[in-house]
Amino acid sequence: MPYTDNDGTRIHYHVEGSGPPLILQHGFTSSLENWYVYGYVAPLKAAYRLVLIDARGHGKSDKPHDPAEYDLKLRVNDVTSVLDDLGIDKAHYLGYSMGGRIGFGIALHAPDRVNSLMIGGMHPYDTGGNATPSDRVTFLSQGMEAYVANTESQSGPTEPQRRARLLANDPQALIAAITAPRGTSGDVLATMTMPCLLYVGEADGFFDGASEAVKHIAGAKFASFPGLDHGQVSQGSDVVLPHVIEFLQHVTEQATAAD
Repeated sequence: MPYTDNDGTRIHYHVEGSGPPLILQHGFTSSLENWYVYGYVAPLKAAYRLVLIDARGHGKSDKPHDPAEYDLKLRVNDVTSVLDDLGIDKAHYLGYSMGGRIGFGIALHAPDRVNSLMIGGMHPYDTGGNATPSDRVTFLSQGMEAYVANTESQSGPTEPQRRARLLANDPQALIAAITAPRGTSGDVLATMTMPCLLYVGEADGFFDGASEAVKHIAGAKFASFPGLDHGQVSQGSDVVLPHVIEFLQHVTEQATAAD
């Protein structure tokens, strides 16, 4: 079971497939297992060397309870520590929701480590979203059962395996993660000179911010999905992957032509 150490914090990861390296970074309350369950791994590993990472506070990575341990630069360093452990200089990056915010952090703190950025369901601004940190803290403080019950009251019943994955979380670690400073602003957008794809559901609270952000990234691609909310896009590999695969192929063709 591969782990790497980032200044005392163990980060768990998986590697699948072969080809150009592609990092997959999940969202809040999720883990790298979600990429398997929602159908991303099998199609992508046929052409890419996938590096799936459990973000700190999630999955099988360490789960500190101090918000200071979730500083955005530390989260970026978790990603680059995994790349260093694998001897990878640069990789493509696909991050959803919280994973997308880490992607903006990579653009800020480690842009030389990525060949491209694909960011779903997220923008770099402090406003907008689907739930405020204080709302999430209220329910997390009551435990994962209360958090899941609140989620189901808004979105309907959760299928049993997903519910089990949610309940396996450490609520105190999630509180620390959600209350840490976000660490990005719109200023990062003008620095994002690597190829970028932003995608978001049109029923997602992050839609307005994401559709504004893409206007400020030179040459960025944008995909939106009518009628789909944050969770539906996360789970919707059937609608997301065609855009991801087309984008990656275009980036590869451009790099080949430049050589």
